[in-house]
Amino acid sequence: MRRSLILITTAVSLSATVFVHAADDLVLSRFSDFLDALREQSGIPGLAATIVSTNDIMWEHANGLRDVERNLPVRTDTPFQIDGSAQLLVAAQVLRCAEEGRLLLDGRANSNGGDGATVRQLLTHTTSAADGLHFSYRLDRLAPLAPAIATCTGDTFSGAMISMLERFNMTDSVPGSDGTSWLPASADPGGGVAQRYSSVLGRVATPYTVDDKSKPTPSRYSATTLTPSSGLISTVRDLAKFDLAIRRGVQLRAETLALAWSAPNGAGGQRLPHGMGWFVQSYNGEPIVWQFGVSDSGSSSMILTAPFRGLTLILLANSSGLARPFSLEAGDVTVSPFARLFLGIFVR
Repeated sequence: MRRSLILITTAVSLSATVFVHAADDLVLSRFSDFLDALREQSGIPGLAATIVSTNDIMWEHANGLRDVERNLPVRTDTPFQIDGSAQLLVAAQVLRCAEEGRLLLDGRANSNGGDGATVRQLLTHTTSAADGLHFSYRLDRLAPLAPAIATCTGDTFSGAMISMLERFNMTDSVPGSDGTSWLPASADPGGGVAQRYSSVLGRVATPYTVDDKSKPTPSRYSATTLTPSSGLISTVRDLAKFDLAIRRGVQLRAETLALAWSAPNGAGGQRLPHGMGWFVQSYNGEPIVWQFGVSDSGSSSMILTAPFRGLTLILLANSSGLARPFSLEAGDVTVSPFARLFLGIFVR
């Protein structure tokens, strides 16, 4: 499988010069073709994708099945579990609190114990040592951000996140599949929000584990309750709304976003790979920021932004194939053939 992926992405890189000088529809058509080939080679049952420009969705695509047993196709409004990519929304909420002076980035995230990390250190996945900051990508350390957001907003963590979803009109997103993170009945008169969430869950992609012969087996999402690192269900279209709100300055000021998209220095002055909520690295001399999510029980996601190009790629899958084989937690997105496909065509 790896060799096939390498062959595909090599073909993309050799052809990129032709693509970028062709008409936009041809570029996007070829991108779709290569993306479909990568999906098949990775054994991903169903994949939804979109590319967001500075103004709106410029391209969207869905291929494969959201339910193999019932032969139901993936659509661009198909909901998926986004796993660790949910930390982008959490970071946006935390940074908004910091902007408004209701939360200190360099204050301790958990005054009742924990490892003594600051909010900034949790968002950057760093720990403090005698020789400086050290990077370690651990989603479980994000848990103290929930009470921090609750204190800042005067709401529950889930209530604050629901307010963000509603503000951005992310109507196909659900804060946890088990209902424990939803609004209480007193805050949802008539039950309209809960009914909408239930309807969305009726369309959610079935998760699959996939063996080395690309045979999918139905699974279950491991996370069912919304936390700062998991549980959120969304669609590529809804995540495009979030991306536009972030890049247009609706949620955060430009200087705050620039701070979030700047990685700290570690021991010996080495630049670390993670900013506040986003991985940060350079590709062909340009900054790129990104995040991923993955669960072995059958889901994965990738959100990759090229700020100088004004483009964001969003990918959602109902297997771990977008992320698990590539060790993205190390901080280099170019090990992913899906990322290389996008970067080779649109950022060259």
